[in-house]
Amino acid sequence: MKIETRWIFGLVTLTGVTVGAACIALLLAWPALAATAVGTPVAVDPGVLRWGFASAAAAAGLAALGAGYAVAQVGTAALGALAEKPDLFGRALVIVGLAEGIAIYGLIVAILVLNRLG
Repeated sequence: MKIETRWIFGLVTLTGVTVGAACIALLLAWPALAATAVGTPVAVDPGVLRWGFASAAAAAGLAALGAGYAVAQVGTAALGALAEKPDLFGRALVIVGLAEGIAIYGLIVAILVLNRLG
């Protein structure tokens, strides 16, 4: 394996372990999270809460994984372009910022899912 492949494999493995740990933590913590809900108590099926928490964790985790990969690819290309033409800094910064927006969209989806749960 080349060194670049090892780093990508290690990053993907670390992200997968982190997402898995977050999903397991949310699945195990759903009774405590459901008990501390503010407002009028609404009877929600525990299975719905479990899938809701899992989907929120998956939305945030997979969006962060996609954003990390996008920033790695775009950042590498932007750095190569900046090495040849330093006046492209503003354009490269905007392109990298667009790639980071993917994680923000995933976070918004996770917040909307958790908001729907009650």
